[in-house]
Amino acid sequence: MNLKEMDQNYVLQTYARNYVHFVKGENSILYDAEGRDYVDFGSGIAVCSVGHGNRRLADAICDQAGKLIHTSNLYLIEPQARLAKRLAELSGYDVKTFFANSGAEANEGAIKMARKYGEVEGEVKRYKIITLEHSFHGRTITALKATGQEAMHNYFGPFPDGFVYARDIEHIYDLIDDHTVAVMIELVQGEGGVQPMEVDEVKRLAKRLKSEDILLIVDEVQTGIFRTGEVLASNLYEITPDIITLAKGLGGGVPIGAILTTHKEILGLGEHGSTFGGNFLSTRAALEVLAILEEHKESGALDHALILFEERLKKIAEKYPDIFEKEVGVGFMRGLRVKGDKEAGDVVAAALIERVVVLKAGKNTVRFLPVLTITKEEMELGFERFERALSSL
Repeated sequence: MNLKEMDQNYVLQTYARNYVHFVKGENSILYDAEGRDYVDFGSGIAVCSVGHGNRRLADAICDQAGKLIHTSNLYLIEPQARLAKRLAELSGYDVKTFFANSGAEANEGAIKMARKYGEVEGEVKRYKIITLEHSFHGRTITALKATGQEAMHNYFGPFPDGFVYARDIEHIYDLIDDHTVAVMIELVQGEGGVQPMEVDEVKRLAKRLKSEDILLIVDEVQTGIFRTGEVLASNLYEITPDIITLAKGLGGGVPIGAILTTHKEILGLGEHGSTFGGNFLSTRAALEVLAILEEHKESGALDHALILFEERLKKIAEKYPDIFEKEVGVGFMRGLRVKGDKEAGDVVAAALIERVVVLKAGKNTVRFLPVLTITKEEMELGFERFERALSSL
């Protein structure tokens, strides 16, 4: 029995899996079992932020694994405390952090925080949370209900009550009532098609919510940890959310989620928890990821790479107007909007044949989420192959 048969026979088939068999990687380059190299413009869906095979990260993981991997949150965890402090310092926000294992878990925790806030603050019980259409907040039951995509709600009801969906930011104001406790948004919708929010609209929303004591939850599972060029997209938008959720790029591939909140006493003893969340291994890995990316940012290399990548994508959009409508996105969270009746999936498939990994977002966007440490040479090789794929369509 080969690996493909083993996967199909024993793994629950919930993914439209491509059976390329990657066995190792070096920064933005992946290698399959036959030794062929691929340029990775997907980074494991925005996870491998410091690249594949990063020696510093590997050494930190190995060093920690040789000492302690896990003891549980019943005891002091040094790298967890240090990571919480570092996240507060780098973000510039006066926050405390709860650690989980994934973005969905982080969003579940954020929703619990909001629901408790609505229970104890104010004269009436507030429980309603407004999210946006085309949003994506996770696959657990509550996070799925928070996701503003009806197609994802099939089969899994009944869901928790109290979620309503706004068409856009302006529509949020029409949905606010006496029972509204929070608004939950992505500053750049990832799964929804790499769609950035307008800065002025977000600032106005944040100001309005603050004046009405309604919490602003920003889902930065994909945008966080330098993906947009800043530590957080919230920094880029110059707002101070009440709650921020993180995951994906924080651990560089080691599963970790985080909830940052300015409401430092919102949860008490026993009101939330996680067996694995914030253990020695995951938080030690995240500390090293932050150190690597902070140095990369301070050196100017990150900003320089962002400019080069954006310029290259814009040129491709201009060069292939029969395929692409426009280039969209922020930082290293970018996309090419496919025109008319063209299929983004066809572009993704053609790119893989030419050995470059790109992703699909929404119905009509080719998504680019490269590793943040990508080099100019890796970038150029990837775009050379991508254009070859476009020429074949």
